[in-house]
Amino acid sequence: MSNPLQPGTLYVVGTPIGNLEDMTFRAVATLNAADVIAAEDTRHTGKLLQHFQIATPQIAYHHHNRSQRIPEILDRLQRGEAIALVTDAGMPGISDPGYELVKACAEAGLPVVPIPGVSASVTAVSVSGIECDRFTFEGFLPTKGKSRRERLEQLSGEVRTLIFYEAPHRLRETLADLASVLGNGRSIALGRELTKRFEEIWRGTLGEAIALYQQREPKGEYTIVVAGASAEGMVLSEEALKAELQQLMASGLSRSQASRELARSSQLSRRQLYQLALTIED
Repeated sequence: MSNPLQPGTLYVVGTPIGNLEDMTFRAVATLNAADVIAAEDTRHTGKLLQHFQIATPQIAYHHHNRSQRIPEILDRLQRGEAIALVTDAGMPGISDPGYELVKACAEAGLPVVPIPGVSASVTAVSVSGIECDRFTFEGFLPTKGKSRRERLEQLSGEVRTLIFYEAPHRLRETLADLASVLGNGRSIALGRELTKRFEEIWRGTLGEAIALYQQREPKGEYTIVVAGASAEGMVLSEEALKAELQQLMASGLSRSQASRELARSSQLSRRQLYQLALTIED
């Protein structure tokens, strides 16, 4: 059978976040046919390849070697190799340096093809019981207390559902910070060890989650889903509104676009918000 992959192409391949049965047929075929697999941890990915009897060679591509590895991968692609990019779990580019390689390929005019797979964020929000028509993925919060607090203050008026990743040793601190800024009554769902043997989906309020983990030792990786702020009757200070506008503008929106977006979520006048946006320095 001929190689189904296009030469000189980077394939971004989703892999299971726990249960190996979540591996797709297309992902297996892609990893089998690639000339090389760029893996976050070759030992970890090696177990996956062994399970599916895939003999494709690997090279390491991770946060610490990305600046040296990206030029090498681009060179191999330009010489016609088909390369598969994988992370330890889920879709590459989500909370890992995969996006930097994808960006480099795009800038070099090299094709990038997604091979979709499981994502912990979407998996968790789908079973959270919290509105998921609109949500925002925040990944890991800053580890330093002041930076964490500032980030949460910026998110305090966000009406979309919030999704975070967290390690077990920081869970209690994160729940306390969330409750301090967002309030004990905010609805929350905790996805622990998703798709794995000891998977657990817990639903309640932030206050209840804090009480639970005062009695229970956090174990495993967590995906945290938090309900957004209620738009009805929401009153924000001028400082909070400016922080929201600054965040929107930092994402690439113009003053007018940022004002329009915040007007939708806060039910305030777009003209009023635009006048406030004009006071923000570039």
